[in-house]
Amino acid sequence: MIDILKIRADFPILSQEVNGKPLVYFDNGATSQKPQVVIDAISKYYQEINANIHRGVHTLSQLATDAYEISRAKVQDHINAQFLHEVLFTSGTTFGINLVANGFASILKAGDEVLVSALEHHSNIVPWQMLCEKTGATLKVIPMNDQGELLMAEYDQLLSDKTKIVAVNHISNALGTVNPIQYMIDKAHQVGAAILIDGAQAVPHIKPNMQELDCDFYVFSGHKMCGPTGVGILYGKEAWLNKLPPYQGGGEMIKEVTFEKTTYAELPHKFEAGTPNIAGGIVLGTAIDYLNSIGFDTIQEQELALLNYGTKRLLEIEGLKIIGTAAIKTSVISFTIDGIHPYDIGSIIDKLGIAVRTGHHCAQPIMNHFNIPGTIRASFSFYNTTQEIDRLVEALKKAQMMLS
Repeated sequence: MIDILKIRADFPILSQEVNGKPLVYFDNGATSQKPQVVIDAISKYYQEINANIHRGVHTLSQLATDAYEISRAKVQDHINAQFLHEVLFTSGTTFGINLVANGFASILKAGDEVLVSALEHHSNIVPWQMLCEKTGATLKVIPMNDQGELLMAEYDQLLSDKTKIVAVNHISNALGTVNPIQYMIDKAHQVGAAILIDGAQAVPHIKPNMQELDCDFYVFSGHKMCGPTGVGILYGKEAWLNKLPPYQGGGEMIKEVTFEKTTYAELPHKFEAGTPNIAGGIVLGTAIDYLNSIGFDTIQEQELALLNYGTKRLLEIEGLKIIGTAAIKTSVISFTIDGIHPYDIGSIIDKLGIAVRTGHHCAQPIMNHFNIPGTIRASFSFYNTTQEIDRLVEALKKAQMMLS
């Protein structure tokens, strides 16, 4: 059983007031809050070992390099990657997707097909559109139903020997739908296609296992899993990473440079040009340690309880409709209230100290499917409470009364 008071004490921001009210933070789908241990680790890096990595012979550089590579090993262990060099540091999920899409420009040709799903964040749509425009390949979309679930029969029909890569999120940021990615991975491989999984919304809730999933690429960001902003991970199978060309040129990613020819470094450095977010990379390891100290079984139990309680309480509000009612969901509730724009709701409840996300959540095709301008999204983390959900419900009723 989770000791919620002890957990909440780890997060300094949760004890503050916003607009004179105790903060209720329900925008975890956008970014999670940071525990003190993560905040302290950032300070410690800059106070004690701030130096560039992989380049210096001096002590601080070696200490920083060791800490950075220890963090890479923590990520490898956390996601059960086969090789350390399959773990690439990036600036976040978006960068990782763009890196892979850019690499596929050297592989695709006119007539090839790229599959994305109707549930994707814009960052897992736009890079593939750009790739298709560049190569003449065709973008195909896996449709969804009105519950916000992907249609697997349609997916099966879309797959063919023309399919070169499938890109799908593990969990929908807008609806909380958990996609059947194991099935999708297996099916993609049956037609010889690669598959990229956008795990940005999954890693705060689930410990993904690369050996079990057998996906070709898996991308995620640190800031959604209690880590710093500006750092993320691209996992890629060794064979694919060796096949793709570098994404950026510069320092660190080279083996030898002359004006006549440049040869590239081995993995992972081939894809890590320039000075990285060193503090972010190191402290991502700290955040992973923190989440594992709580335990993902405990996290999932707490978040499922919040999802069930929140669903029940919110449906008590007259005119409230939940958008996205998949059979398997994580702790995200997107909803509308009849006759009221989501932005107006969000603005009023912010005055009551409650942070939710309103709008299309960078997932406009989903909103177009439901013919709505956007939703109000309450996304819960393990440090949230049922009492906070009660405050949300009361605030929504007050906003509804004011705006009706």
